[in-house]
Amino acid sequence: MLAVGKGDLNAFEQIVLRHQKSAWYTAYRFLGDRVTAEDLAQEAFLRILNAAKRYRPTAKFRTYLYGVVTRLCLDHVRKKEPVYVDDLSTVSGTTATPPDAAAFRERDDAVRNALNTLRPNQRMAVVLRYYEGLSGREIAAAMEVSPKAVERLLARARTALAALLKDFLEE
Repeated sequence: MLAVGKGDLNAFEQIVLRHQKSAWYTAYRFLGDRVTAEDLAQEAFLRILNAAKRYRPTAKFRTYLYGVVTRLCLDHVRKKEPVYVDDLSTVSGTTATPPDAAAFRERDDAVRNALNTLRPNQRMAVVLRYYEGLSGREIAAAMEVSPKAVERLLARARTALAALLKDFLEE
């Protein structure tokens, strides 16, 4: 990023190539819409490029990227409630037998529906923690909240999800 700040567009290309899937997956898992996720991921990289001269490496670049994607996703939800059209099973790219695929779709639909009921901040915390594997500190930095706030968001989300997904948890 420091090279990008000095005008090195090849360095920016390498950043995009390395991180574009992560940005898209995060937006997709939060929004559930492929096209909107792609738009927001592209917007995130444009914002990062525009801010490159001001970038200071105070945390991992990945945390910085997730912060930009998080703000874009939360802003998008505040402006317009998203319409969920895709299932999570198509993201993984796994192939399964028809009965297994049906079970995966049923589970993914239930998880997606349960996630949709969460408040946006809770949903983003869940996506960053359980889908992207960020630590509590990284989530706090990305969401611009305290680590304690992340713990509370995740605890409330887990409680709500456990109640909504109790049938799947009992299996």
